[in-house]
Amino acid sequence: MMNAKQKKRCYITVGIILASAAVVALVLLALNENIHLYYTPTEIAQEQAPVNRPIRMGGIVVPGSVQRQGEGLLVAFDLTDGLNEITVSYDGILPDLFREGQGIVATGQLDNNYKLVASQVLAKHDESYMPKEVEQSMRAQYNDS
Repeated sequence: MMNAKQKKRCYITVGIILASAAVVALVLLALNENIHLYYTPTEIAQEQAPVNRPIRMGGIVVPGSVQRQGEGLLVAFDLTDGLNEITVSYDGILPDLFREGQGIVATGQLDNNYKLVASQVLAKHDESYMPKEVEQSMRAQYNDS
């Protein structure tokens, strides 16, 4: 039998363990919701990426694919990894270094038609630059073929 002091310690210990578990669960939930997984255009074309969830996609802007919608900021372009192309729409100011044939990474969500609605587009200043993830995925795609 436990005396009153031991019961009190037991309740406090159980309370601390439960509170710690709740904090860990909340942190993991927050991290899971804010994580942006990287996908290639081929993985998206094969419907491996989640729809309506934040993702990152990298590739090369397909020459001749950039289309501006009227006089606003809305622009659409295609990204390729050399095997497949995915259309990206972006409503905002593109980086100054954005151009056709450039390697970029776009962050956004896929719509139901597997087109990326981007919230951010990143490009780098070096003309030979290719995002690390894009370079690795393109190497892997070409080595598999």
